[in-house]
Amino acid sequence: MAEIKVSDDIVPMADFKAHMSRYFRELGAEQRPLVVTQNGRPAAVVLSPKAFDELRYSQRYRDAVDEGVRSSGEGKSVSNERMLAWLESWGTEAELAPPSAE
Repeated sequence: MAEIKVSDDIVPMADFKAHMSRYFRELGAEQRPLVVTQNGRPAAVVLSPKAFDELRYSQRYRDAVDEGVRSSGEGKSVSNERMLAWLESWGTEAELAPPSAE
């Protein structure tokens, strides 16, 4: 998602309402969020669907990394060697059972 351009991407509610279709077209083309103000204060942030999807994907990724770090700190991890041995055994007659946390 592109950075907000203060001169272009912060608009009062009345202007947003009056030119909504133009702002929606620009959202898709510019891929920058639009800050809508009410009484001079930020009231809403409008994003394109693509920018919203990217934001959600980034958050899910950070959540997964946080969970992995937390699990590792709790001793719920498998060594690289045990994981590699298990992966290399896939599809062979000597396929190993999935490793459990040490």
